[in-house]
Amino acid sequence: MKKTPQSLPDDVELLKKMLLEQTQKLERKLAQKDKRIAKLERVNQQLSDKLQQLLERYNLKKYQKFSPSSETYEGEGEVLNEAEQLIEDESVATEPDTQTTESAEKPAAKPRRPRIAPELPRVDVIHDIDDKTCACCGHALHQMGEEVSEQIEFVPAQIRVLRNVRLKYSCRQCETNGTKVDVKIADVPPAVIPKSMATPSLLAQIISSKMHYGLPLYRQEQLFNQAGIELSRQTMSRWLITCAEKLKPLLALMKAELLKQPVLWADETTVNVLDVEKSTCYMWVYGCGLEQSTGPKLVLFDYQDSRSSKHPADFLAGFNGYLQVDGYAGYEKTHATLVGCWAHARRKFVEAQKAHGKGKTGKADVALNHIQKLYALESKLKTVPPDKKYDARKTLARPLLEQFKSWLDKSSESVTKEGLLGAAITYSLNQWPKLMRYLDDGRLNIDNNRAERAVKPFVIGRKAWLFANTKTGAQASAALYSLVETAKINGLEPYDYLCRLLTELPKANTQEQLQQLLPY
Repeated sequence: MKKTPQSLPDDVELLKKMLLEQTQKLERKLAQKDKRIAKLERVNQQLSDKLQQLLERYNLKKYQKFSPSSETYEGEGEVLNEAEQLIEDESVATEPDTQTTESAEKPAAKPRRPRIAPELPRVDVIHDIDDKTCACCGHALHQMGEEVSEQIEFVPAQIRVLRNVRLKYSCRQCETNGTKVDVKIADVPPAVIPKSMATPSLLAQIISSKMHYGLPLYRQEQLFNQAGIELSRQTMSRWLITCAEKLKPLLALMKAELLKQPVLWADETTVNVLDVEKSTCYMWVYGCGLEQSTGPKLVLFDYQDSRSSKHPADFLAGFNGYLQVDGYAGYEKTHATLVGCWAHARRKFVEAQKAHGKGKTGKADVALNHIQKLYALESKLKTVPPDKKYDARKTLARPLLEQFKSWLDKSSESVTKEGLLGAAITYSLNQWPKLMRYLDDGRLNIDNNRAERAVKPFVIGRKAWLFANTKTGAQASAALYSLVETAKINGLEPYDYLCRLLTELPKANTQEQLQQLLPY
């Protein structure tokens, strides 16, 4: 500790100089102290932000692991009623809403017995009594009626062997005269895989079991062994690859038809292929048409070794219509007009909401309420023609979008971009021109959920078979998934369609005949 000098000079100027020096030293010390405090505050804020991010991640992981995966958001009643009321006021709906307000207390639903299709065959099993005499007077009893109850009996699939017997003929007269004998025999029936034991029904069963129901070949091998047939997975794999090769002309017609459509949707997902050096390959899916649309409905899968932007650009070469996708920048290389997906934008706010903690409300809930207004409007416009849908969106959805955009701009200034909420707001702002684009045409959808539903069977199947052995096998899977999913979107049973297709395909020699075999 410094001691005060015993004596100070009497010179006033010297005293002023000494005081000024002491004041400057004190100010420098205070400035250094303020810098240290500010630095500590910045470090403290960074630690606080990091802690909040870790807490958000923890809450989100806990929700993803232990909670349902649904992204539904009930929202606030007045928010949803606002959008619905707007639609009713504009009389946009095709039919007036005649539903009356139901009581809040609903009776508990009675358990419903499984419905048994009336076209299924019935086998009567008669249950009769042994003693048909009256216990009172001893006279014979007469039948007054019957009581019938139905049960479902499962009969395992029947497997039978078709013996193709080709009759041979020769001329006895020529044989007697010793002249040349011509032997005639029936032609070999045309088949997708010549000289194979596989019938169209067997191939359809293998394909639909794997592509439709996600049953890998090694499990099918076990089922066939149980039925007394030694059919290895390697043999089935070769059959699938051969079928995919034979289906290339049909898939080329489907792709040509796809590129003619004004609106497409696309998505991609990962797939592991053992004989490819890259650790992760991709299965791309492209399609057109919705369940309620009247035009062609197509789903096409395309296997590629990477997620490079050249793959969608090459596949969609010549297409310049609307393409509905997620936020992946690889689609920018196409010549299509990109349309954003509100489901992806909503998903990020759902994650921010779940990470915020159970029972807490915040900005994420406000954002979800805004988005829920848009979806409430779309639910009312689901069956409306495209032209009326366009007018309704222009009148009702645009103001809601402008209101939400204003909220996003204001909120982006007060949240940290490193957090989940900041990331959700940043994503929506970056994608905003594409998210607004569904207003431009009534044929566009508010989100890209149709593409996600199309790729979902592949994702579910991938959990069972895990990987593809070869690149050729992955390409064959893409071809077969294309046919199965296109059949499903057109309301066909995949097994029945594949049976018909594989029976008629060997006989189809012209473009017109191939055209008749398309699922739509």
